[in-house]
Amino acid sequence: MSNAIEPKTFNLPRWDGFLSGMSSEQFGKAFAKVIKNLLVPVIAMVVFLGLWNVGAKSVETSLGVLPGPAKVWEQAVTLYNEHQAERRKAVEFYQRMQQRIDKAITAGKSQERIDEMANRKYTGKETFFDQILTSLWTVMVGFLVASLIAIPIGIVCGMSTTLYTAVNPLIQIFKPVSPLAWLPLVTMVVSAVYVSSDPMFSKSFLTSAITVTLCCLWPTIINTTVGVSGVDKDL
Repeated sequence: MSNAIEPKTFNLPRWDGFLSGMSSEQFGKAFAKVIKNLLVPVIAMVVFLGLWNVGAKSVETSLGVLPGPAKVWEQAVTLYNEHQAERRKAVEFYQRMQQRIDKAITAGKSQERIDEMANRKYTGKETFFDQILTSLWTVMVGFLVASLIAIPIGIVCGMSTTLYTAVNPLIQIFKPVSPLAWLPLVTMVVSAVYVSSDPMFSKSFLTSAITVTLCCLWPTIINTTVGVSGVDKDL
């Protein structure tokens, strides 16, 4: 009786099925789907950039030349470098402040003086990316406030036809109002009402957030009302 071990071969049914499917109609459909979902958008983007580049070179007015893709990319890199430089300045500022605080502690300065130094903030200019984050934060706060107000109102209006009939004229009046019309009104109200020696929020933030709230309020009420009124009352 022989004790020789027979060599194992690489024979997996799954691989056989996969390889046999490589030439099937399903592979052709899958490949076409990949081309459609991946390659077509890339081609469309390349065509768009090409048309943009050609069009930018042909547009020249007294106000200047329309920037092309290369110019926009160059400016984007410049803005990013400015952001990085500003962040380095902020880090260096806080490092210097920490050194001054350590020296003040060693010199036996008063705790009030040390706290004053520790509370100093970097007051450098906001970069383009900082302004983007500020805008996103403002829009998010305004939308959340609008949702907290509009969703309960929309639910009640969707459940009560009488209340919706009463509120609907106000919604139709205020819904088309442009943010450019709300902004000066909100600015005047905030400037007159929000007066504090130690404000929690800046007036510019409140003005922008309230303006966003007023713009989001009416569509949210309408959509919530329509959604609630469309629910089967037997549920």
